[in-house]
Amino acid sequence: MTEQHTGPAATAARAALRVTDLHVTFPGESGPVHAVRGLDFAVRPGEVLGIVGESGAGKSATAQAVLGLLPDGAGVRGSVELDGRELLGLGDAALSEIRGNGIGMVFQDPLSALTPVYSVGSQLVEALRVHQDLSRKAARARAVELLDLVGIPDPHRRADAFPHEFSGGMRQRAVIAMAIANEPRVIVADEPTTALDVTVQAQILDVLRTAREATGAAIVLITHDLGVVAGFADRVQVVYAGRPVESGTVDEIYYRPRMPYTIGLLGATPRLDGPVDEPLVPVPGTPPPLSALPPGCPFAPRCPVAVDRCRETEPAPAPAVGGGHTVACHRSEEIAAGTLPRSGIFAGRAPTGANRTNPSPHRGITQAHPRTTAPPPPPPPSPPEPATPPAPSDAVRAPRDRRPVVLEVDGLVKHFPLTRGTFVKRTTGTVRAVDGISFAVREGEALALVGESGCGKTTTLMEIMDLAAGQAGTVRLFGRDVRDLDRAGRRRLRRDLQIVFQDPTAALDPRMPAGDILAEPLRTHRWPKDRIAARVPELLETVGLDAGHADRYPREFSGGQRQRIAIARALALEPRLLVLDEPVSALDVSVQAGVLNLLDTLRARLGLSYLLVAHDLSVVRHTADRVAVMYLGRIVESGDSAAVFAAPSHPYTQALLSAVPLPDPRKERARTRVLLGGDLPSPADVPSGCRFRGRCPLYAALGAPERRRCREQDPPPRPVAAGHEAACHYASPPGGG
Repeated sequence: MTEQHTGPAATAARAALRVTDLHVTFPGESGPVHAVRGLDFAVRPGEVLGIVGESGAGKSATAQAVLGLLPDGAGVRGSVELDGRELLGLGDAALSEIRGNGIGMVFQDPLSALTPVYSVGSQLVEALRVHQDLSRKAARARAVELLDLVGIPDPHRRADAFPHEFSGGMRQRAVIAMAIANEPRVIVADEPTTALDVTVQAQILDVLRTAREATGAAIVLITHDLGVVAGFADRVQVVYAGRPVESGTVDEIYYRPRMPYTIGLLGATPRLDGPVDEPLVPVPGTPPPLSALPPGCPFAPRCPVAVDRCRETEPAPAPAVGGGHTVACHRSEEIAAGTLPRSGIFAGRAPTGANRTNPSPHRGITQAHPRTTAPPPPPPPSPPEPATPPAPSDAVRAPRDRRPVVLEVDGLVKHFPLTRGTFVKRTTGTVRAVDGISFAVREGEALALVGESGCGKTTTLMEIMDLAAGQAGTVRLFGRDVRDLDRAGRRRLRRDLQIVFQDPTAALDPRMPAGDILAEPLRTHRWPKDRIAARVPELLETVGLDAGHADRYPREFSGGQRQRIAIARALALEPRLLVLDEPVSALDVSVQAGVLNLLDTLRARLGLSYLLVAHDLSVVRHTADRVAVMYLGRIVESGDSAAVFAAPSHPYTQALLSAVPLPDPRKERARTRVLLGGDLPSPADVPSGCRFRGRCPLYAALGAPERRRCREQDPPPRPVAAGHEAACHYASPPGGG
């Protein structure tokens, strides 16, 4: 692949890192696993290359090959050049000199990247002294400078802290400080923001920008988040089944994609600025096993426009006609010309404004781009209906205030004692995880709890699911106070209240086939055998799976299929309320779209109510009718999703929404972000007055009397519009900015 605006010779001379025809193969039980198959890219100093694709596409294997971190037994061939020096074939000693010096690495999990028994400062000192002739004192001073550069508060004191004493975002910043300590030529960042809250993600991306400016390093960003790539990368490479299928500038890839897989990924991504009343467009099927690739194009079994040639010959990456990128697709010219039928992932409406590339509203994907202003296309056919599909109740069609309340939480409190001592425990403090929250979920409604990690969302869910009397406040389910329930009453109530967990692999028993997993709750509640036998295939079909797969084990299903099984299990007893704890965060965007569409369909068809916890606000906007924003154990803003997302009143909500990346390069470049300073305070040391004031951008602009009020008075929720409340003394009125 040649770089933009340069010839091959210039590219070779200017590239900091150049990868040519890279192949990585792992041994497998059913044959060699071809994880990377002929990958090519070059990245120049100061440039950011984003590598995107589904899980198993070969992204992380590429990063490991570049740094020489592949496990024993892996086969690798091709070329990896750093400033013209070949890295493949070098011994451990030579590679150790390059790692951390010529190439820095930012791993996905910062906790596993840091040694837990050494302070963060000492690990930075070691990284500096290994590659530079520095005294311990000079290295310590430089370590403090680096921590300050990446935004660690009070770096002199924090340098002596251990990794477990840092928050997740601070740990990732420390890893970035270590990666740039010796001013490397290249930084490889492997999913650096995947496990982080949206506000911390924005901080980490800002730190990476600072690191690039400070060192002039080239950055290879490996991620599945198309929004992150849109706002951060200069160029993009889309990989599928170990091969590059489309490469080019970020604008070319996002606004003029010519590979059906790229189009599918873009269309499947929920957008904060997209329509909420139309379903997403999932990419059908699953990636092929890398040990048994099909003949022809690996994407052909999932491609809506595949022809016989696609199934016979795998296309090689070739320059796109009239564009600044390369594409591996036999039908790329037809896609560019807009002559393909508008169906499947190619369906949609014509965008308006500057992003229109084809004046005809009835041509191909170029004028119906899912990343600009085009709403997603219609969904694929719905899964088969059960034999007797339940009809939504009349209350679901009624206005919200006339629907029955299925869950009411009033003044809920959950505190945990902090204790010390091995034999004699003594209380030294209190963790105020949930500190007096109230909300209600009505029939047929989806309410989302959002906020940063540590704000109390999951504790709230666990208190509701426990069906036990809390320390204070009340929980009423279907009109019954859980404090008044006896054991039999709790058992009966659990049939109407079910949960879907974040990780379907951990939630499903690997020793049981899918049919037994679905039958287990039915047996527990003593359903007759004939009714169970009829219910299991009905459940599989309800969630879009083949009833004939009931004898398969969880490992034989894909991640999205496993989550569908988990949803089917939750539906087994015909509940009225589903608790959804990050139900799609562990899934690729292509699979996530199908699960979100399924949840929307089930809610409309079965009259279900949802209590949803999610950190992805784009998912929340697409799924939830109402949203409650939590901060440090309290709800600081709540209301209809449309109102809260369109006109957030609380400064914290404004910061959260500002931090959500949009999968649109032009919009991302034009946005002004509200970056929050510092990290979420500890719930064991809640600030006086307004809990958010230490990070609040509005507080810094207030006068002395207003600041005193924020320090001394904890603001109660107050109406800012009909059905919209905010707990802020100076909340913005709707539309007031």
